[in-house]
Amino acid sequence: MSRNPLPPLARWLGRRPWVMRTAPLVLTTERFLRGVSGNRLGVLDIAGLPTLRLTVAGRKTGEPRETSLLYVPYGADFLIIGSNWGNAKHPVWSANLRAADTARVRLHDQVFTVTVAELEGAERERAWAAALEFWPGYRVEEKMAAGRRFRIFELRR
Repeated sequence: MSRNPLPPLARWLGRRPWVMRTAPLVLTTERFLRGVSGNRLGVLDIAGLPTLRLTVAGRKTGEPRETSLLYVPYGADFLIIGSNWGNAKHPVWSANLRAADTARVRLHDQVFTVTVAELEGAERERAWAAALEFWPGYRVEEKMAAGRRFRIFELRR
């Protein structure tokens, strides 16, 4: 089996500020790919990056809300970062996750429940360092967010 050449390219592109402005196109492409593949394939999957589908109850409606996210492997757990492409506002999914104790994750063909912990203090700083090492593009997004402190969540099986 040949090695996927796209992850290094994706990591290079992720360090370019102009890439963040393509978010609307990427999100439209993501929805299209998810629709035609029965939710099995998205943009991050094609790029060879680790992706999960997060389902969490809406904090106001209680209805399940699903989104695809890049995750950072963190031991046996997962980190997800509320970078929102470097926008000034937090992503909606992060507000929903803050209000939840648990969520559902689809990882490849597995679906399982995770406990949710928003990280703070020294624990957050360790996780942020791991996230930056894994995905240096978070630094670009941090600069673009003009001082917004990203929410960092650890999802535990």
